Amino acid sequence: MAADARRLVLLRHGRTAWNAEHRAQGHADVELDDVGHTQAATVAPYVARLEPEALWSSDLARARQTAAYVEKETGLVARLDPRLREYDVGERTGLTVAEFAAAHPEEHAAWLGGSYDAVRGAEGTADVLARIVPACRELVATVAPGATAVAVTHGAALRVATAALLGWPVEHGRSLGVLDNCAMAVLDVPAGGAARLRSWNVGPDQP
Repeated sequence: MAADARRLVLLRHGRTAWNAEHRAQGHADVELDDVGHTQAATVAPYVARLEPEALWSSDLARARQTAAYVEKETGLVARLDPRLREYDVGERTGLTVAEFAAAHPEEHAAWLGGSYDAVRGAEGTADVLARIVPACRELVATVAPGATAVAVTHGAALRVATAALLGWPVEHGRSLGVLDNCAMAVLDVPAGGAARLRSWNVGPDQP
C-alpha cells in the first residue's frame, strides 16, 4: 500500500426477504430477514479484525441494521449518510425481473442492455456516482494513512463506485460480478489517483 493510502472496506448489507425473492429494492426501506441478521452477526467480527477507525453506513434499514453489528464488535458509532444508498430503481421497485419484463417490456429490454437510466423514475449511474464516490473519498480522508475505514452500502451502487475509484470505465465494473450479501470489497485508496483493488467478494466464508 502506498505511504499515503488508506484502506476502504465496502461492505454489502445482509440479506432481506426481497433479496431472497429477487425483488428490486432501491430506496425501499426493507429490513434484514433472519438470514440477513445471521450474516451480519457473522461478518462483524471479521470486519473488527481489520481494526477500522471509521464506520459510515447508508441510512436505509438493511444497511443500518448490518452496521449495528459492526458497531457492537468495533465500538465505533456509524455515521449515517444517504449518499451511500442503493440506486433509486424507479418503476422496478418491488418487482422481480419477470414482473418488470411483463409490466414494462421496453424498459426491461433497455435495462438488460445496461441502461438503468431508461427505467422511469430511476436514478442514473452518473447521479449515483456523483454522490457515492465523494462520500467514499470523504470517509477515507477521516482516517490516517495506513488506517482502515468501512462503509456499509448496497450491491449495485457499491460495484459502480468500486469501478470509478479504480479509474475504470463504468461499464467495466460488470466484470466484477455481484457482491454477495455481507461480503466485502477492499481497496487501497491513495490521496490522489486511482485506488487499487485488494480483494472482492470476501468475508468469513471467502477468506
